[in-house]
Amino acid sequence: MQQGNGLLMLTAHYSNFEIMGYLLGLFGFNVYTIARPLDNRFISKYLYGVRQQAGQNIIDKKGASKLMQKLAAEGVTLCFIADQDAGRKGIFVDFFGRKASTYKSIALLAITNNIPIGVAYSRRIENRFYFEIGVKRLILPEEWADKKDPLEWVTAEYTKAIEDFVREDPTQYWWLHRRWKHRPKEEQKKAKSP
Repeated sequence: MQQGNGLLMLTAHYSNFEIMGYLLGLFGFNVYTIARPLDNRFISKYLYGVRQQAGQNIIDKKGASKLMQKLAAEGVTLCFIADQDAGRKGIFVDFFGRKASTYKSIALLAITNNIPIGVAYSRRIENRFYFEIGVKRLILPEEWADKKDPLEWVTAEYTKAIEDFVREDPTQYWWLHRRWKHRPKEEQKKAKSP
């Protein structure tokens, strides 16, 4: 991040994930966070304002792909929350022993731009407003260079890193997301066959 060579920083809906982007902006890092506006436009406007007041740049998720390519080429850090169901078109990789639909775009962006991926977390310590922030896994371009299917390998690797930090304290994960909502085609076929 300090060298300005580009980085994809991923996290999950875990503990106070918002504080990471806020602190990165506050410390002067050139970060752009990809976010979906909330359904309530007043709350969304307020939250975007809080995120931006410390220097964090927010990119609306809809139509962000061209801008992400441009920013990746400029060497900025792009931040994503990478643990939501990606629908029928996602890559299905293991998450807690069950296949979960996961976005292809993160791995595709890393691979096409030769950018490392950092998988980070924020974890509340005890029952107070005190957080440990760390990087669980750094995935480097040379790691996927010789893989048969680098897209699937990168996606599985960062998903495993998310699972690893969630396992360290599962009480801080936002389990309300329907992470396993969509099922792989082969599972659907088995369910339909007599």
